[in-house]
Amino acid sequence: MRCLFVLLAAAAVSASAESPSPRILRVDYVHTGAASEEQFALDGISLEGDWPGPLDRWIDETNLGPYRFQVLDRASRRVIYSRGFASVFGEWQETDEAKQLRRAFHESVRFPAPASPVRLVIQSRGPANEFRDLWSVMIDPSDPAIDRSGPPKVKVWAVIENGAPRDKVDLLLLGDGYTAAEVDKWHRDARRTAELLFAASPFKEHRQDFNVWAIDTPAEESGVSRPSDAVYRRSPLGASYDAFGSERYILTFDNKRLREIASAAPYEFIEIVVNGRKYGGGGIFNSFATVAADNAFTPYVFVHEFGHHFAGLADEYYTSDVAYSSDAKRPEPWAPNATADPLAAKWHQLLSPGVELPTPWPKQEFEQMEKQIQERRRQIRAQHRPEEEMEALFAEERGHDTRLLASGPSASKIGAFEGAEYQSHGYHRPQQDCIMFTRDEVGFCAVCRRAIERIIAMYAK
Repeated sequence: MRCLFVLLAAAAVSASAESPSPRILRVDYVHTGAASEEQFALDGISLEGDWPGPLDRWIDETNLGPYRFQVLDRASRRVIYSRGFASVFGEWQETDEAKQLRRAFHESVRFPAPASPVRLVIQSRGPANEFRDLWSVMIDPSDPAIDRSGPPKVKVWAVIENGAPRDKVDLLLLGDGYTAAEVDKWHRDARRTAELLFAASPFKEHRQDFNVWAIDTPAEESGVSRPSDAVYRRSPLGASYDAFGSERYILTFDNKRLREIASAAPYEFIEIVVNGRKYGGGGIFNSFATVAADNAFTPYVFVHEFGHHFAGLADEYYTSDVAYSSDAKRPEPWAPNATADPLAAKWHQLLSPGVELPTPWPKQEFEQMEKQIQERRRQIRAQHRPEEEMEALFAEERGHDTRLLASGPSASKIGAFEGAEYQSHGYHRPQQDCIMFTRDEVGFCAVCRRAIERIIAMYAK
């Protein structure tokens, strides 16, 4: 096993083209609990392939995520690696179901394999947004119980390759619900999906900073499960619509299977592309994102949900039905593009000169229009009407939204626009319109673009 021999020189290891990469250590654990409490239990530890990331940026300074994990050298107790993240358990914990029963979810963290024993610490945010320890476990890299069997024998291929993994952001595309007879469709969908990302700024300007990899995972049946439509499939990654009771929310709850398959490729970020037409997707910060391949609004869903996964961007919309319970206390969000502060100190460097704070916008007119749209949307789904009708409704909505939000004195300004984080009051977003707010073809706002570029800088040379 190739080991990393210097873990603590200064604060990190200096990278060079000749430095050998360490292996990846993946720690699997079970995250369980209910709305007001959570516990952890170790599931297993695996040694994967070569570490795909840079060797000189191991400490996460973004302060993003509801959770964070730290790896501490046992002898010196110094932090040698850290990353913020969100989790399926954390999302479920905000649902009404979590108030009534306990559930367990499988999760993983990955970091460069150390040469000597370390302590892994999982932390979560406290009431003042500070991180506090939840669970820890000691890890000895010489432990014979660590699984050293290596990645599975699957086909890994390059969609876009711009350089060595350690010098690039490595995105892994995984198809779910594609049969062996549909492998050509999967390859076309993978290439098209990658191009959708690099059509959006600031990813477009940073295309050369990315590698995009793909793995073939043939399915027994075409498509994935859609429980609200009484459709069930045994797909390779276990992706399914109706996560947490939201018919459009696609997740996989089989994290172990996901991580074992993904271990065959170099990656920092994962996108699961499901073979289907129905509108849907999902994105969890530093975990994974999903998108349905064949919907008319796939370009929007993919880029929007990838914004969650990649940069921890918050949902800015608040008129659509969601699975989460509201928080009357209005705590300050950790996400970079939402705030409880009407003066928007979080993005004060980007505020338009002389902008009014909070910033006026046609909120009442927007909400009246959205109320009608959402009622029609619920009717279409309740009556299981063709997907073409939903796409037509979204196209109509986009036309209305674009005309309304592209007009007025604040249309191009950066300020503090009330309405974000699923709440009509108490939270503010940076601009009148953004891909995190509507399905309009407006791209990311200036604050979101800044957040994305910060993550790119963490991984790309």
